[in-house]
Amino acid sequence: MKTEISEIKVKHRDILQKHLNEIKQIQSLIKQTLRAINEIEKSTEVSPTIAYSSKIREFSKLPPKIQVALPTFIPKPIDREKLYSLFGQITPLSTATEGKVLSLNQHKTSVRELLDEPKIVATIQTGYEYLRNITCLNEDSIWTSGETNDIKCFNIKGSLLQTIWKQSGKFPGDIAVDSDGDLLFISGATGIVNKVKYGQTVELIRLLEWTPIKLCVTSTGDLLVTMFSDDETESKVVRYLDSTEKQTIQFDDEGKPLYSGNGMIKYITENRNHDICVADCGAGALVVVNQDGKLRWRYTGHPSVTKKKTFKPWAITTDSQSLILTTDRENQCVHILDQNGQFLRYIDNCDLRDLSGLCVDNDDNLFVCEYYKGNVKKIKYLK
Repeated sequence: MKTEISEIKVKHRDILQKHLNEIKQIQSLIKQTLRAINEIEKSTEVSPTIAYSSKIREFSKLPPKIQVALPTFIPKPIDREKLYSLFGQITPLSTATEGKVLSLNQHKTSVRELLDEPKIVATIQTGYEYLRNITCLNEDSIWTSGETNDIKCFNIKGSLLQTIWKQSGKFPGDIAVDSDGDLLFISGATGIVNKVKYGQTVELIRLLEWTPIKLCVTSTGDLLVTMFSDDETESKVVRYLDSTEKQTIQFDDEGKPLYSGNGMIKYITENRNHDICVADCGAGALVVVNQDGKLRWRYTGHPSVTKKKTFKPWAITTDSQSLILTTDRENQCVHILDQNGQFLRYIDNCDLRDLSGLCVDNDDNLFVCEYYKGNVKKIKYLK
């Protein structure tokens, strides 16, 4: 905000300086005219006096007065419970006796380790011929969408709970759930991001000259949207608060594009440390920036004798441990990385085929979409 105020000051000063320069220019012209009048008054020649034309009317037209509305700070109410949850939690004091030594249990109960072998705990048949996207509504239900105009909500047992019909355009480009539990979806062909509230679909964002690809909701309730230009030469990430644009992420510190310039899929998610993670399929890389849009790292795959095809990340999600998970469609597996881009392991033992969307629920269960089969597999990968 201090930076914003400094920029406003500079703009304000420039406006006032321009106004002052216009006034000074008029003053200079007035002085020149007065000197000319004095010379005519002293002259004995009649012709300059006859030819003289008054400029009083011209000088009476002063520059328009500038009305400047100074910026004001509008505070938002602080949700103390949400703020407290962002900082973390304190584990209770506990003691353990070993021999004659009294020690404090310093292990954080929230830290979870990877299972030696991930396992499938459920399979949900969605009925989609081409299943693309998934998002968790809560611990008991998920939203899914494919290459049709219906968006389906299932419970974990595979029962269909609700169907929302998208009225126009192509199939939904992506789906997400906001902090109020309302469904968001992209109508890519029309450049619109919609919200479904109380059963009614309302337009949230309409883009011109850009096409939205994927979206996610941040921990603070903002909306992050990946998009490409109509000529498919540029890509960027835009942060919105409701329908107001707050931030654009497109270039690194050297002015080079962060993301490949094309119309290919670019799934996006926010990590628990507020990093913004994009699976750039066209570049064959995960691109991770901090919340200010500064590049942190890129991941272009992990050397493996069994994974011989080129790494092309598709969907991406994160969990409570700030681990990053991405689908690798070419090699039929999921990569798990830590928050610094360090490869930890593959999930490649669950007979995964033609992977598309994925998400993680609040209990760190992974849900993976199989594009052609239309199945969602629920996988446990943490202890």
